[in-house]
Amino acid sequence: MNALAGVLGYPVGHSRSPAMMTAAFRELGIDWRYFRLPVRPKLFAETVRALGGSGYVGANVTIPHKLAALELADDATAAARAVGAANTLTFADGRTEADNTDAAGILDALGDPLPATALVLGTGGAGRAAVWALKQAGVDVTVWNRTPERAEGLGVRRVERPERAELVVNATSVGMAGENAAEVLGLGEMEVLLDLVYGDGPTALVRWAAERGARVVDGQEVLVRQGARSLERWTGVAAPVETMRAALARTV
Repeated sequence: MNALAGVLGYPVGHSRSPAMMTAAFRELGIDWRYFRLPVRPKLFAETVRALGGSGYVGANVTIPHKLAALELADDATAAARAVGAANTLTFADGRTEADNTDAAGILDALGDPLPATALVLGTGGAGRAAVWALKQAGVDVTVWNRTPERAEGLGVRRVERPERAELVVNATSVGMAGENAAEVLGLGEMEVLLDLVYGDGPTALVRWAAERGARVVDGQEVLVRQGARSLERWTGVAAPVETMRAALARTV
């Protein structure tokens, strides 16, 4: 079956999803193509409405379109509605369905058993997905954000400053410029760290936590896991996670 998929964003040239998804399609033996789709916000709705009739089965969605993706969809999963953002669109029968595979991808990346307590840093799309997913899984979640008002309405306790928890999820942009988020945000030690910031190597926060004996999960693993969930939604078959992980590693 010849079909198309892609990743919508602006900018999107840095995305590693094409290499990861192309490797998965090849492993599965399906004749699909996956493209970067750079779309300015003002053209997003028009572009998405045209994709389904242009051979596209689905699309991943990244910054800055995750809120718009949910708003324009004809249907949405419970996860997308609860998080308030969509990172996966599926096109079928002239309709567009929105999903949020970031939430499930975060749980997949963490694995079992989950820690009993978690502190989520940041309340953007990724932070909200982490809060919802962990709360649904029965974890006692607290949230911190530099702008306190943005942490309201999540149904979990908001803290004025980072508190100790078994799991810390860094869903802020701190660390993208190479700084150590532990020092910037005043973090204490934790048993597990999930750092959604990722680049060509371990972040300063990942190195800091690993040196102190924490189990670390980086943003690349979440990228693999949410991509696997998207692929399974589109194709109906199990995603080759190891192949996707290896392909992503080769892009570094």
